[in-house]
Amino acid sequence: MPVLLLAGCGGDSGALPPLPEGALEAVVEEPGVDRERLARAVDALFSRDDIGETRAIIVMHGGEVVAQRYGEGYGPTTPFLGWSMSKTVTGVLAGILVADGRLRLDESPPVPHWQRAGDPRGDITLRQLLQMRSGLRHEEKVEPVYSSPEVRMLFLDGRDDMAGWAEAQPLEHEPGRVFDYSTPGTIILSDVLARTLAPDADAEERRAAVDEFLHERLATPLGMASLRAEYDRAGTMIGGSMIWANAPDWAKFGEFLRHGGAVRGAQIVPRAWIDFMRRESPRAPDYGAMLWLNRDSGGDRRMLFPDRGPDTLFAAIGHLGQYVLVSPRQKLTVVRLGKTDEEQRPALVHALSDITSLYPGK
Repeated sequence: MPVLLLAGCGGDSGALPPLPEGALEAVVEEPGVDRERLARAVDALFSRDDIGETRAIIVMHGGEVVAQRYGEGYGPTTPFLGWSMSKTVTGVLAGILVADGRLRLDESPPVPHWQRAGDPRGDITLRQLLQMRSGLRHEEKVEPVYSSPEVRMLFLDGRDDMAGWAEAQPLEHEPGRVFDYSTPGTIILSDVLARTLAPDADAEERRAAVDEFLHERLATPLGMASLRAEYDRAGTMIGGSMIWANAPDWAKFGEFLRHGGAVRGAQIVPRAWIDFMRRESPRAPDYGAMLWLNRDSGGDRRMLFPDRGPDTLFAAIGHLGQYVLVSPRQKLTVVRLGKTDEEQRPALVHALSDITSLYPGK
């Protein structure tokens, strides 16, 4: 009899535990999916001990914020370093100059010493730099960390003139033949921006010209008041890793990409440019031009979740687990900012896919 009583009173053995205090309040009443399920998926980013530290999460659906939550000590005005999400910002700026007719995709960019007679680097095109297939010698994330080329460029022997350091690297492959993810390659793009906007200028003039362009042509139209870039001593924007914005502004950037480069109907960069950024690189099916794509890499690399989401989903991804996920088909933008070590990254990616998989349109 006691056994029967226990069986009748125990309820559903698979029932979920109560949500922690405040978890449900982070989600609006009508988020477009089951509110509690979304609250649990968001809460997991803060409560799980296998995905590092989440400091901010914003979920936007159909242009509206449906979930927003911050870790202790962080809030909507906190600036967050984008790390390699900065590359996507740099890619958009390059697109504006192409649209203006000041740069051409399939021509060699204005890097003076590449244009010397007999220098094979003169065959590198802007398109190849954007698609990470310049052919320049590089290997990202080498161990020990202080020997890694991007670390040397950012913090050691290249730090005062990062573009000079990056542009001095020899060719290791024929331009266009090999995909090689490269932070120095994006610094070269940043130098190209400066040389186009302020030819033959000194460091301060370069910085001022690029900063004005960044704010007048991108930050202001998008309403990203917190957007800021760092510069090296040569006046080159550190466009591969050192662009900052608060979480709501990173979400605005994602929405701008979701709308094909438009804000409230105004086309800031041609839709064709965003289409180009989202198109597979010829040498990497999971990479476009300064954007990661939700597709199989054809190898061991796994940046997103092609088995759980649409192949139209794409993302800006930064060191230590910074993400702006954009899924046009699902009308979805998800921003996650925090600190996650490399070995925890797969668990974090899966947790993010738990959020996106709640929404229809897969």
